[in-house]
Amino acid sequence: MRLRPCLSVLLAAASCAAADFPALLSRPILEPNLPTVEVQVYTANRVLPLPPTATAAAWAEEAARLRRKVLDEVVLRGEARAWADAKGRVEWLDVIETTEGYRIRKLRYEAIPGLWLPGLLYEPTVLSGKVPVVLNVNGHEKTGTATPYIQERCINLAKRGVLAFNPEWIGRGQMNVPAFSHYRMNQLDLCGTSGISVFYLGLRRALDLALEHPHADSARVAVTGLSGGGWQTIFLGALDERVRLVNPVAGYSSYVTRAQFPALDLGDSEQTPSDLAAVVDYTHLTAMIAPRPALLTYNAKDNCCFRADYALTPLLQAARPIFRLTGAADRLRHHVNHDPGHNYGQDNREAFYRMLQEFFYAGRADFPVTEIPVSHLVRNADDLRVPLPADNPDFNTLARRLAAGLPRPGQPGRERLRALVRAPQYQLGARAVETTQEGDLQVTRWRLRLDHDWTVPAVEIAPARPTATVLLVADAGRAKSAAAVQELVASGHRVVALDPFYFGESRLGPQAGLFAILVAALGERPLGIQAGQIAATADWLQRTRGLGPVKLVSVGPRTGVAGLVAAALQPASFAGLDQREALGSLHDVIGRDTTVDHQPELFCFGLLAEFDLPQLRTLAGAR
Repeated sequence: MRLRPCLSVLLAAASCAAADFPALLSRPILEPNLPTVEVQVYTANRVLPLPPTATAAAWAEEAARLRRKVLDEVVLRGEARAWADAKGRVEWLDVIETTEGYRIRKLRYEAIPGLWLPGLLYEPTVLSGKVPVVLNVNGHEKTGTATPYIQERCINLAKRGVLAFNPEWIGRGQMNVPAFSHYRMNQLDLCGTSGISVFYLGLRRALDLALEHPHADSARVAVTGLSGGGWQTIFLGALDERVRLVNPVAGYSSYVTRAQFPALDLGDSEQTPSDLAAVVDYTHLTAMIAPRPALLTYNAKDNCCFRADYALTPLLQAARPIFRLTGAADRLRHHVNHDPGHNYGQDNREAFYRMLQEFFYAGRADFPVTEIPVSHLVRNADDLRVPLPADNPDFNTLARRLAAGLPRPGQPGRERLRALVRAPQYQLGARAVETTQEGDLQVTRWRLRLDHDWTVPAVEIAPARPTATVLLVADAGRAKSAAAVQELVASGHRVVALDPFYFGESRLGPQAGLFAILVAALGERPLGIQAGQIAATADWLQRTRGLGPVKLVSVGPRTGVAGLVAAALQPASFAGLDQREALGSLHDVIGRDTTVDHQPELFCFGLLAEFDLPQLRTLAGAR
């Protein structure tokens, strides 16, 4: 009786020596591009439509509810609520005087306590009474406030008697350092504080400052910007009714459109924050501008993103009925530019000036709508630089502060973990694609179907008389895990090598990381999907196949966390855990300054606030 298992191991080892494991594991099971198609369908189907609304009063009530919900359930979570309530400091610094009818005032202000942002105010030299205010927000240009076309627009506005504020954007211009990469904002999410809050509160504070100017007319406040500036425009304009006119330029599209055009439109962390799409789509945000004037500008020949031919129409189709309902049908405008590239050039700027003339100056002819040539007045970055404190924090600094003392004391259980990671309890259907005999090894290739959402591939390799069953997941995918699989089979194990969501053959195509954060924006969690797939596979092996509890082997930090969550949620399905190259703590994600585009599932919102990996191991039974 004691010799038989040893004999099985010896036979398995002999079979392994003759088998070509890399070839056995790498043969495709799924159709090319199937994982990307499935995630496109999964995300697009979950985007919320605009609710049916019968009256203007009902829409006003709904828009107010959505604003509160976005702020309460998306933006101002965790420490962000205290940041929002804090009194921010502002310091006015040097003034650049000109003989051209305007001056440039430099300032710095706190977006959140301790985090200073630079800004510029282009101010008319002669001011009397109340004048319009334009908040000029920047996009992803590395040069920030020094970008020539932004300077030209601000100078043109100041020459027309408008107060033109130009705040620097986090991660660009003077803030263009790796520590302010937008993909690092999700480190705050892991700690239970919304990373998007830093962007929003910076915008809101800039608007506060603009309206504090003694000549600012609170009835004539506009926001405009290109690309990331277009995103800032619609985000602030929809959530803050102090904004009276918006002109986003090539800056956003519906989440449905983004799923359809992933190579162009998915958008990075601030455009796709956790849970935003579970409350509103960008169609909602566009409609929430009503009845205020809105000019949606898009470029027909855009070589970056949000091209006019596909991005504009869904927004207009969704928002027009709301503008009509509120008696403002003529206030929703659009402008399509035909200059080459991703631009806010002269044609687009003049379209904006026409909006200002009509809605802020009652169509007066003395407000010029033709661009004033000012390219000779553009200054270099050094001239416009605003000094900032040497100890200005960044996303990683903030995350380290938030992570101190986490997880909070207490013993939350499995149901709380499931709620945090949003782990589905999948129904699994399995189909054997083929079964072959490779010497003494039986190899079966499986297609596992989970809730009609995901098709997940697995390769099962079994010696003649397996002693136990192992479920293996690896960051590198099954095809690159031949050494680990061969070792396990040689020791007498049946091995089922699974590629869950985002790994191996289930890896997505271009912009994979951005699809993962879109999943989180929709209120799901990539980590929960992975854990749910692993748990469902283990349950299938145990119950349907009758193989008993399986041992889970993970190779790598990412599948290590996903596997640990699966075992913590469903410990009865696992005989034990073998975690290789695993993280010791979720604090390592922040300590190593990891970014969400590389390891998206590790940034599950609020997980570290309540659970670290030792607590998960306790729930899993630490076997």
